[in-house]
Amino acid sequence: MNGKQILITGATNGIGLAAAEAFVALGANIAIVGRSETGTRIATARVKAARKRGAAVDAFIADLSSQAAVRKLAGEVLARYPRLDVLVNNAGAMYARRQATEDGIELTWAVNHLAPFLLTTLLLDRLKESVPARVVTTASAAHQGARIPFDDLNAERSYRGFERYGQTKLANILFTRELARRLEGTGVSASCFHPGLVATGFNRNNGLLMDLGMTILRPVSRSPEKGAETLVWLATSPEAPTVNGGYYFDKRHVLPSAEAQNMDTARRLWEVSEAQCASPRPRAEIQ
Repeated sequence: MNGKQILITGATNGIGLAAAEAFVALGANIAIVGRSETGTRIATARVKAARKRGAAVDAFIADLSSQAAVRKLAGEVLARYPRLDVLVNNAGAMYARRQATEDGIELTWAVNHLAPFLLTTLLLDRLKESVPARVVTTASAAHQGARIPFDDLNAERSYRGFERYGQTKLANILFTRELARRLEGTGVSASCFHPGLVATGFNRNNGLLMDLGMTILRPVSRSPEKGAETLVWLATSPEAPTVNGGYYFDKRHVLPSAEAQNMDTARRLWEVSEAQCASPRPRAEIQ
C-alpha cells in the first residue's frame, strides 16, 4: 500500500479510526474525515503515531448531513489529490427521534445513505483515473427484514430509530450493487461489509437508556480493530473483493437479504437518490 491514497469518512473513532491506523501502518497515505474539529485533531494525532515511515496523514472537517458540505469536501479532495485509490464510506449513525437536515432530508437517511451516495458519485471520475481503485462501504446485518420505503422516503408518516437505521443499511448494500454494475469494466470495484457488533461510541447519542444498553453489550462486542478487519481486507488485499458488488462478513462473501439482492430496487433507489441530491429544498420547506 506504499503511496496509495485512501479517503475514509467516520474516521475519528471506532472501526473508522482503527482502519485508518491499519492503513498507515501498511504505508498508505490516509485522509480522514470527521465532523468535530477537536475529535478530528485527536484522531489525526493517533493515526500519525501509527504510520509507517513515509505515510502521509491528512484530515478534512465535514458535516456529512449537509449536501453542501459533502460537495465542498469532494471539491477539496479533488483539488488536493491527483489520484484516489480507495474511498471508504464508513460514517454512519442512528437517531432515536426523527430530525431533518438543512436540506429537508431525514437525518439518518441523509448521513447513512445520501452522503456516501453523493460523495462517491462526485469522486467517481478521480477513482476511474486511478485504477485499479476500490469503494468500500460499511453496511450492517441490521438490513435484514428492511425494505426501502419509497412511499415515505423522508419518514414523515412513520419513524422508528432502529427500523430507519436498517433501511439505510439496506440502502448501502443496494447502492453498492448498483454502483458495481455501473462500474463494470472500468477497473473500479465496489463492496460492502458487516463489521459485527463492535464496542464503539455508536448509539450513545440517544439518551441514557440506549447508552446503558450499549454498555451492557460491551462484554460480548468486538473490538474496533476486529470490526475493522474486513474493511481493511477489502480495501487492501490483492484478492479482495472476489465478488464485485458483494456483501462481506469476516472476510467472506455472504448473501444479504433477498431484498438487498433485488436489482430493480437497486436501480430505483439510485434514480431516487440522484433526484434527492439534485436540488436541495429551501430551508423554509424543512419539516
